[in-house]
This record gives sequence, C-alpha cells and structure tokens, in this order.
Amino acid sequence: MTEIFGIPLAAILGQLMLGLVNGAFYALLSLGLAVIFGLMGVVNFAHGAFYALGSFAALVGMQRLGIGYWPGLLLAPLAVGLLGMLIERLWLRRLYGLDPLYGLLLTFGVALIIEGVLQQVFGASGQSYPVPDGLQGVVNLGFMFLPRYRAWVIVASLAVCFGTWFLIERTRLGARLRAARENAPLLQSFGVNVPLLLTLTYGGGVALAALAGVLAAPVILVTPHMGQSLVTVVFAVVVIGGMGSILGAIASGLLLGLIEGLTKVIYPEASNIVVFLIMALVLIVRPAGLFGRE
Repeated sequence: MTEIFGIPLAAILGQLMLGLVNGAFYALLSLGLAVIFGLMGVVNFAHGAFYALGSFAALVGMQRLGIGYWPGLLLAPLAVGLLGMLIERLWLRRLYGLDPLYGLLLTFGVALIIEGVLQQVFGASGQSYPVPDGLQGVVNLGFMFLPRYRAWVIVASLAVCFGTWFLIERTRLGARLRAARENAPLLQSFGVNVPLLLTLTYGGGVALAALAGVLAAPVILVTPHMGQSLVTVVFAVVVIGGMGSILGAIASGLLLGLIEGLTKVIYPEASNIVVFLIMALVLIVRPAGLFGRE
C-alpha cells in the first residue's frame, strides 16, 4: 500500500474527500455572508440561526405537512428568505448609514430570538432527517466508499455557488446590486428601486443559509443551536477570502475544507483550530483577504 510520510494514501484521499464535503458547506454558508456584506455592508451574525431554521423548516414540512425532501429543498429556503426580507424591512433598514456595529448587534439579537423560539418549540435534543430514497447507498471510489448523499451535497453546493457568482458578476441584475452598494442615490435617480434590491439581497443571502441547512439535515442532527459553532468557522472563511468577495468565499470555503480534512490525518489535534491559524496568518500578510480589495 502506497504511503506518504507513513500515512496510507487511501486514508489521505478519504479525508480529503470528506473535507471537500465540509468545504462545500463552508462555501455555501460563507457565500450568503459575503453576498449580504458585499452588497449591503451588513455583518449578518444571524446566519447560523437561519441555517438551523432552514433545517427545521424542512423537518416540519416532512413531519407535519408531508412535504418530501425535493420540494423542501426549494420551499424551506424560500420561506426563510421571506422571513429575512421581513426582518430587513422592519428592523435592518433603519440602521443603514450607521456604524456596521449596529447591524451586527441587531442580527446577533435576531439569532438569539430564532434559536430561543426553536428550542422552546422543538426542545434542545436533536432530531434526525432521513436521507431521501434516491440518494441512499454508497459509491465505491476505489480508496473509500462515499455515501451518495454526500456526493450530492458537493454537486449541489458547487452548482448553487457558481450560479450565484454568475448572477452577481455577469448579469444586469448583479450589476444593479453592485451599483446599489457603490452609489445608491445615483442608481435610484435612474428609476431603480434600491430599497427593494436591498430587501431581495438580504432575503437571498439568508435563503442560501437555509439551503445549506436543508442539505445538512440528513447528515447531522437537527438542533436549535446547530449553527453556532459552524458560523464561527464560516466567518473565518469569509475573512480569509476577503469580506464581500463572492469568489473568495467560494474558493476559500472549499480550500479550507480540504486543509481541515488533511489536518485530521496528519495532526488531528490541530484540525479544530487550523482554520483560525490560517485566518491569523492571512490577516497579518494581507488584511483585505486573499480575494478582497485593499
């Protein structure tokens, strides 16, 4: 058996593949954060709560409404996105133009409210969401047996990430969104409804978090606080990629997932902190992030 530094090659490749699965989640979650910050200048601390809300929306849809996984993959993010739009119109809109700290504190409060309501309704113990029938079983990659559902997570996350990047960077709608960030009064003078664009942006960003929650539901236990630890890592991913950089969020999320997986083979004790070590190094060398603007 081929070994690298005394470690079997199959073990390394297996951990890299599992790291790619985690990286797909990191990329999808950090994409939503980057969209909201890059186009609105809001540090959305409620992102992890919306991630958990997406999982619970899919779970409730299955248990009480008979909505299967595939319709839930569309309906749960849509419902959470509409809630995000309501929050933006009622609360967040009042803070535009103020110090970003106010937006951070508001979204932190929103996160506490969402998590508290979820715990009150569903309890603190985790619930499981079954893997859909068409995605059960495993795929033999030669060096490991990869569950079909995890392979689907990679494909779906990459498709959504690069679809979102194309929408923002290569379409007329994306140009208007970026122009609203640069000079909203000028854009509005051309007849564009800038407040509606900001509402849709926030709703779309939290819908991406909810979509990640639906994709994660069959993989992990669904709990009210499932997003707390993950969102800390995702914030680090966004900082490394560059605050507000769409491509940076995607690339750094995937890369850090792979690095984290490789670390679990080489030095498992450091796997939980390697992302933060890289963040510290990037901030020292390039404070704007790998893809961010100075």
